[in-house]
Amino acid sequence: MMHTMELGLESIMLTRRTALMGAAIAALMMTVPALADELRLPRQKVELVAPPFVHPHEQATKEGPKILEFRLTVQEKEVVIDDAGTKMWSMTYNGSMPGPMMVVHEGDYVELTLVNPETNTMPHNIDLHSATGALGGGALTKVNPGEQTVLRWKATRPGVFIYHCAPEGMIPWHVVSGMHGAVMVLPREGLKDGDGKPLHYDKIFYIGENDLYVPKDETGKYKTYDSLAESYADTMEVMRKLIPTHEVFEGKAGALTGKNALTAKVGETVMIVHSEANRDTRPHLIGGHGDYVWETGKFNNPPQKDLETWLVRGGSAGAALYTFREPGIYAYVNHNLIEAVELGATAHIKVEGKWNEDLMKQVSPPGPIPPARVGAAESHAVIR
Repeated sequence: MMHTMELGLESIMLTRRTALMGAAIAALMMTVPALADELRLPRQKVELVAPPFVHPHEQATKEGPKILEFRLTVQEKEVVIDDAGTKMWSMTYNGSMPGPMMVVHEGDYVELTLVNPETNTMPHNIDLHSATGALGGGALTKVNPGEQTVLRWKATRPGVFIYHCAPEGMIPWHVVSGMHGAVMVLPREGLKDGDGKPLHYDKIFYIGENDLYVPKDETGKYKTYDSLAESYADTMEVMRKLIPTHEVFEGKAGALTGKNALTAKVGETVMIVHSEANRDTRPHLIGGHGDYVWETGKFNNPPQKDLETWLVRGGSAGAALYTFREPGIYAYVNHNLIEAVELGATAHIKVEGKWNEDLMKQVSPPGPIPPARVGAAESHAVIR
């Protein structure tokens, strides 16, 4: 059975250069103007960083468009996804779940090199929701182990968007195994509120939510596998039931809690970009709010204000700004609390600063309930 399944996967790999891909490339060669290869724009190479952090960038710019060069290398590897030591085989961009966030400005060109090292076993590609073109570049970026490709596209729509792997016949498996990330396209003049006033952030965090599906054996213990291919059949069986075993931020329960908590200071404005490539999620900052929220993630739309919880639809990213007003530990959760508490979708933000008793004050600390006063008049409701 195992041998047959591996042969099936190998067949998918060997036949993935389909007529669709050939037709797409041929059409591209015939229709792309020669000017596209003659861009005389400044180039900037960007070194990506792993989430929850984001590479340095300008929030607004007076410079003209650039060609920004990014590099994503596919890594297939076994990872630990909770404190109990549960393992699964992941497929990742640059080794992290989710992949890094890429930041550009509207009108810039993104030149992405996608590398699939020969040590990998699967074909991979990338579908960029922020790009304009059939399959989001998926048909033009298919790479075997030992291959790389370069795709250039123009950032024309400001907002936050996801990207993910999308090989024929294996899309869901690749996505829930970690192959997704985000792109943020900023307006050249920067973010603005509904009245056109500038908005600014002091810090930015990228939180990628992952629904994971780990098979169990007949005793209820999580199974382990010697290879990615070996895990395929059992993982697909769990996936088809649509009930995740783990719902986590940054690929692991506890990845952003305790000693891994994010940090901020009172008075700082923090941008939180939240993506989920597969399922809906409901971000909520316990003790705070969304001062400005682009729930659908698109900056041409005015942000909503003062939200308690917002919806990030599966296959998209959202963005929120909040200025911290009190110190303490804030929990940032998926407010499906079963998924937050039981399955792992919780992060902590440790905020330092001076407490403002005007916003919150403990009038009386916990203590014994005082006895009722003897002879005290009882209140009665009067019904007229």
